[in-house]
Amino acid sequence: MDFKTLKQIIAPGQTKIAMIVMDGLGGLPLEAGGKTELEAARTPHLDALAAKSSLGLIDPVAPGITPGSGPGHLGIFGYDPLEFEIGRGVLEALGIDFELGPNDVAARGNFCSVDEKGNLTDRRAGRIATELNQELTILLRTIKLPGAQIFVETVKDYRFVFVLRGKGLGDALTETDPQRVGVAPLPVKALNAQSRKTAKLANEFIARARKLLAQKKPANMIMLRGFAKRPAIPSFQDVYGTRAGAIAVYPMYRGVARTLGMDLLRVDGESVAAEFTTLEKYWNDYDFFYLHVKQTDSYGEDGNFEKKVGVIEEVDAQLPRLLALQPDVIIVGGDHSTPSLLKSHSWHPVPFLLYSKFCRADGRAEYGERACARGSLGRMRGREFMPIALANALRTNKFGA
Repeated sequence: MDFKTLKQIIAPGQTKIAMIVMDGLGGLPLEAGGKTELEAARTPHLDALAAKSSLGLIDPVAPGITPGSGPGHLGIFGYDPLEFEIGRGVLEALGIDFELGPNDVAARGNFCSVDEKGNLTDRRAGRIATELNQELTILLRTIKLPGAQIFVETVKDYRFVFVLRGKGLGDALTETDPQRVGVAPLPVKALNAQSRKTAKLANEFIARARKLLAQKKPANMIMLRGFAKRPAIPSFQDVYGTRAGAIAVYPMYRGVARTLGMDLLRVDGESVAAEFTTLEKYWNDYDFFYLHVKQTDSYGEDGNFEKKVGVIEEVDAQLPRLLALQPDVIIVGGDHSTPSLLKSHSWHPVPFLLYSKFCRADGRAEYGERACARGSLGRMRGREFMPIALANALRTNKFGA
């Protein structure tokens, strides 16, 4: 359903919806016939909730498509990722409260490691500490280029934001990350004439950065990806009629929420428990809550099956705190799959559950990929999910006569 039609049936209400997004939740067994990370986790509270819920699988973008975190989140929030594109650089910049101008071009930066031949040995520079990142970004700020103003800001760990501000800048640019080690980072290439100036500036910045970082092992090089300008996107409240609060620690996901007009709620700490404390603190102030858990994805990318299992169990241990608040609708799922077996995002659909007192419960006391594959929600695209959540929250009217 398109937004124009959906807005015609949105009904005001006092009901509350809580969506828990475990980043990269979906997984695969390490061996044939084994369990996925979600299935291997001890999740008594999620299993009990599943028994009272409707279960299903979601393709955040479309079947067979491996989504980035931005498109994955847009999909589960009901926005068609093929229509609304947000570059990674924009999300990272907004996530650290950088005020992007209408003509700014932003990119996400990675500090990385290269050998003496310039070939990548670690795409994340060993996940350096944020404190070292801050030292290195100060160094990169000394780079000056004619024709544009440069901003370099720390995000977290090995990530930073790179912004070019000036006239005549386009954002149709290729990325420098080859997505594998053993080869050199790629040059930035312009995909249209308007972006040639930007490509030249970005490549010159990278060349100067390499000289400055040459002795700064393990972070002796950078890569840039997700070049973009800030797009115009309808707000979450305008589309769905709900006031939304976002609980996320990592800047990129705060950027997604901010792009959609959600309020960013302060989290004192970085633990899952701290995020649930924020949920409790602001419970009376909003009617839609988005709570994001990052480490499921990080451990999946590291290939660490057991630690990904541990994060899922940590979320399960905190779930009674949400249940005690008695939300009208509870959604648990992810923005994409990151199987530890693959050490990367994948195309596999993501297990979801939806609880409300009005849902048709599947009666399966298990939350996992195979249980959700047999669920009554079936398999759907991400953009189809929000109307179901709103209906279960009694926030939609009848369509047509």
